[in-house]
Amino acid sequence: MRINEKQLACVDRQIRRILASGNYYSGIYQKAGITGVSSPEDFEKIPFTDKADLRNAYPLGIQAVPDEEIVRIHSSSGTTGKPVIIPYTAKDVEDWAVMFARCFEIAGITAKDRIQITPGYGLWTAGIGFQAGCEKLGAMAIPMGPGNTEKQLQMMVDLQSTVICATSSYALLLAEEINRRGLKDKICLKKGVIGSERWSDAKRNYIAQELGIELYDIYGLTEIYGPGIGINCPEQTGMHVFDDYIYTEIIDPQTGEVLPDGEEGEIVITTLVKEGAPLIRFRTHDLSKIIPGECPCGRTWPRLDTIRGRSDDMFKVHGVNMFPSQVEEILGLVDGVSSEYKIDIAHDDSRNRDIIMVTVEADGRVDFIKTGELIKGMFKSKLNVTPKVAVVSLNTLPRSEKKTQRVFDHRGD
Repeated sequence: MRINEKQLACVDRQIRRILASGNYYSGIYQKAGITGVSSPEDFEKIPFTDKADLRNAYPLGIQAVPDEEIVRIHSSSGTTGKPVIIPYTAKDVEDWAVMFARCFEIAGITAKDRIQITPGYGLWTAGIGFQAGCEKLGAMAIPMGPGNTEKQLQMMVDLQSTVICATSSYALLLAEEINRRGLKDKICLKKGVIGSERWSDAKRNYIAQELGIELYDIYGLTEIYGPGIGINCPEQTGMHVFDDYIYTEIIDPQTGEVLPDGEEGEIVITTLVKEGAPLIRFRTHDLSKIIPGECPCGRTWPRLDTIRGRSDDMFKVHGVNMFPSQVEEILGLVDGVSSEYKIDIAHDDSRNRDIIMVTVEADGRVDFIKTGELIKGMFKSKLNVTPKVAVVSLNTLPRSEKKTQRVFDHRGD
């Protein structure tokens, strides 16, 4: 799926706007001799950019319009360094709302729905994005924000919410609480719109079953508007992404080579019309693939497969490269084991050897010792690593209202 003429024209305009703005990227493009694009080959010569560039341009070095045109900023969490600050014009905010409303419509959500929004508000793009899309659609927004599960459940029952918007971790927590309190017959949820982190099939199936709802993956990231640039349709054959606002490539994360449709690699996104902070060939580090062919639903927007993880989520033990997604695939094959797990990696100085500890939850009907041995054997056969395994009771591992950290590497402590 190479860039088409209409998208090329948008990129050409973006480059000219960047050069005229004198922002951080104008210097990079001038140095590289980039003045515009007129062909796919020109486009593929444009250097990639990533979050490190945005941090180098902190706080507003990527802004491409005068201050008086900026109406809002959003920011990443900044947990791994300087936060990334993204400025938005009024048109950017409107475009984002239009895309988000599309997402709701694709999921079969209408103006008659009552949408309970649990992601955070403020500098984070999530809560306010969900709300803007809800209001653009004309549905009732219930802007709860994160936490206060007691109040969440009260509003869910009293207001008869029909849609829940959440991270998968918080959706799991709510499902477990609804189950524990026997509230399933008192809620009216029909659909869940879930974003912010990848999730296993086991977690998905549990949430869908316990809440009795259809689940939809919504995609996005702070640097590219926020959540709402893509969602899967009822056919569940991948996430439609809106190619009139963004252009998507898949590259080999090691070589940067652009991969053909159907091959898995790293998602690279170009904003076609974003004004406040246009980004061209931004490396997301999310791993997926473009699904070839047309969707049975009849929509012509291109489709991304489920996010498989992140290229920077990889961790190495005993010389073996591993991803959380591989751990989740193994645990999904083990009877009685939940979707929640924790991995601790440390170095045993006395043996000069790394050790890996996998903690998983299992229900009471299975033998914890035998289950632990089974998991250990599966790690050995599939990943060539033998971990220590601890099997604990359900609901032992912490639940999160936001993204859940699952891998803890203590080797640098």
